[in-house]
Amino acid sequence: MIHWPRVNELREEVGAEDFDEVVELFLEEVEEVIGRFRQTPNRDHLEQDLHFLKGSALSLGFSSFSDLCQDGERKSALGQADHVNLSAIVEGFEQSKTQFIAQLSSQIQT
Repeated sequence: MIHWPRVNELREEVGAEDFDEVVELFLEEVEEVIGRFRQTPNRDHLEQDLHFLKGSALSLGFSSFSDLCQDGERKSALGQADHVNLSAIVEGFEQSKTQFIAQLSSQIQT
C-alpha cells in the first residue's frame, strides 16, 4: 500500500528538517480534493483531479491509492467519468493515510 523506499527517497531529497512540512502540505492538498469527492464531485473535472491525486500519491509513496487514481483517470479520459468509483478512491486514500501515519516512524531510515 505504501512504497516506503519512495518515502525515504523523498525524505532524502527534501531533507529531514523539511520532510514533515512536505507531508503536511501533501495531506492538506489531497484532502481538499478528497473533500470535494465526498461532497460535490464534479465529474467534468474528474480527469484533472485524479491526475493531480495520482502524481501527489506517487510522490509520497501511496502506491495503491495512486493505482486507483490512475484507473479513474483513464476511465475519465475515455469519457467514462460516471463509471469511476469515487467511494473506492476516497477509501483508498483513507487507508493509505492511516497506514502511513501509523508506520511512518518505524519505516523512515535515519
